[in-house]
Amino acid sequence: MLKLKRYLKPYLGLMLLAVVLLFGQAMLELTLPNMMSDIVNVGIQQGGITTAAPRAISAGAMEMMQPFLSGDDAATVAAGYRTLAQAESGGYGVDAAALRQDFPEIAGDDWVLTATDDDADAVAAAFARGDYALMQALEAAAAQGAAAPGAAADAGGETAALDPDALMELVPMLLARSSTLVQDAVAAAAVTPDSMLQQTGAVFTKMFYTQLGADTDAIQNDYILMKGLEMLGLAVLLTVCAIGAGFCLARMGAGVGRDLRRAVFTRVTHFNHSELDQFSTASLITRSTNDVQQIQMFLSMGLRMMIFAPVMGVGGLIMGLTKCINMAWILALALVLMLGVILLLFVVALPRFKKMQDLVDRLNLVAREELSGMMVVRAFANQNFMQNRFEKANKDLTSNTLFVNRAMAVMAPVMTLVMNGVSLLIVWVGGHQIAESNMQVGDMMAFIQYAMHVIMSFLFISIMFIMVPRATVSAERINEVLATENAVQDPEKPRRLPSPVRGVVRFEDVSFRYEGASEDVLSHVSFTALPGQTTAFIGSTGSGKSTLVNLVPRFYDATGGRVTVDGVDVRELTQHELRAAIGYVPQKGMLFSGTIASNLRYGDEAASDETLRTAADIAQATEFIGNLDDGFDTAISQGGTNVSGGQRQRLSIARALVKKAPIYIFDDTFSALDFKTDARLRAALKGYTENATVLIVAQRVSTIMHAQQIVVLDEGRVMGIGTHEELLKTCETYREIAQSQLSKEELA
Repeated sequence: MLKLKRYLKPYLGLMLLAVVLLFGQAMLELTLPNMMSDIVNVGIQQGGITTAAPRAISAGAMEMMQPFLSGDDAATVAAGYRTLAQAESGGYGVDAAALRQDFPEIAGDDWVLTATDDDADAVAAAFARGDYALMQALEAAAAQGAAAPGAAADAGGETAALDPDALMELVPMLLARSSTLVQDAVAAAAVTPDSMLQQTGAVFTKMFYTQLGADTDAIQNDYILMKGLEMLGLAVLLTVCAIGAGFCLARMGAGVGRDLRRAVFTRVTHFNHSELDQFSTASLITRSTNDVQQIQMFLSMGLRMMIFAPVMGVGGLIMGLTKCINMAWILALALVLMLGVILLLFVVALPRFKKMQDLVDRLNLVAREELSGMMVVRAFANQNFMQNRFEKANKDLTSNTLFVNRAMAVMAPVMTLVMNGVSLLIVWVGGHQIAESNMQVGDMMAFIQYAMHVIMSFLFISIMFIMVPRATVSAERINEVLATENAVQDPEKPRRLPSPVRGVVRFEDVSFRYEGASEDVLSHVSFTALPGQTTAFIGSTGSGKSTLVNLVPRFYDATGGRVTVDGVDVRELTQHELRAAIGYVPQKGMLFSGTIASNLRYGDEAASDETLRTAADIAQATEFIGNLDDGFDTAISQGGTNVSGGQRQRLSIARALVKKAPIYIFDDTFSALDFKTDARLRAALKGYTENATVLIVAQRVSTIMHAQQIVVLDEGRVMGIGTHEELLKTCETYREIAQSQLSKEELA
């Protein structure tokens, strides 16, 4: 993937924004279980009381609490409270009107909290220890039979079980009977966990509020409602972050996919024959479609999981441990199980994922060969053979895909089993922790949520182990295309052709050898092709005719000697300028989807209708075009399959003629034409190209016998150069070819 990092640079802003949004989403996800825990612990169990320090407490209740406060706690409480009368007159910032509204039965000698926010926590802790000490003293006295029945409640008890008036009557009796009992209770409170102290303090605070006439149900409802609204707001913000991150990554993935497809297509468009030989057509199509799609999917979905999962996993682990460190071993067990499953999947399925793209290549190759060679397949009645080839490629891909999908399908039930098992284990262990007052119900519920976050994070990571290698393979395959340098390159300081271009083509001791070959295909070829003349090339199959003419437009570069146009080495020209001066007709006529007119204008977009008709007339295509219902607007299917081979060839010739180039190359173009059409076309062509250089590769002597210059090739070497009459006398190779094709009368 790093090899394609340059295509990510334009989208770094979107990526960074997505990372921020995903981090925000993760933080919000991790916050919601805590808020749910607060609703259960505070809103339901504690009645919405958030602190052990009551905002207001009656004078009698404050007096009752004093014996159960240690010296430091008593001083802290004394510093944090004033009577209502003192608070109103002393400027402590207390809203007396609001207090009287919230506590209808409050009196001037009752106490109100005046501590600042910084000191309020210390006051709450002191009060919580005092409340717990009182509770412990009552329980101890009840166990000894010294307390009135119903006066005490356990730590999780309801306020209704505590009667403030009964407590204020009972405490003096308790103090008078046993001072050590109170001292022991105060000492026990000093070492009790904060979670237990907080619950007890909330119970007493609620009792104090009830004594002053406060509506405790309203307090509870308001707390739950506000927390619920906070959770709703966070959920909305979380959704916005998730949608925003998804949008950024989807846009980045789509943009990178578009850029990669464009880059691959552009690169392939500029490939010459030597580069195209390295890749099959089916492979290039797969690389520009399926492989790009794999990278796009990784950037849109995989990158999201890659960023989100670690944050959620680490965050969930930390938050879970803050809830209950005693259950850390459960998370460790879950992680061990998940790592085992992921490692097994990695070992078993990863090689199959890497193999997937090659199998897709193979299937596309077989399908393309079947479709493009359908007539040959039918002609040889080999449909069964091709079907068997396709069936094998299809089965290989299917079995590989099924194996991978089955391996991935195992993940879902295994993950479900692990998650449910972990949940049951947490409930079982958490129940014991709650019974021992080491944990609250809400904390256990939050711990379950965090454990699920950790497990799901590892599930996402396991998916990454599959998605990343496949995307990496696709990236490497795409990079192979993008990193393939053209053997034919434009010069750093190109020369220009003289204006106007005459079209003098000269081969000066030219040799050529294909890359990796041990022998030259062409050896020391020299000749000059002049404007107004037709230079023809003939020879046996494999003699190098097509290779020779392909050196002119630089489809290949000569490995020895040089090819010049108007005295300029073609390697010193830009490919665009050189090829703009050449009208080229390949051996196989290739048409593009569109209309006849659009195909002819492929040579010159600005060509007039008159130019098209003239070119069609010369190419002997007017007759069959005129018989078509839509004439030049007749639709051409992909590859020109809806016209015959001869018609396709004539349209290819007309396309080159529309260009009005100073050099024309006809690479065995006339072989698909009958003798009559061939003769008429060459006759018409002579007048149209009277000022152009014409290079013709031919198999038939009749096609080239009137050429001003004929070059005879045999195994890459020039065996003779001259006119038809001259070669019959001087070149045995040409004479053998001519005698094999023409009668004595035709040779004369």
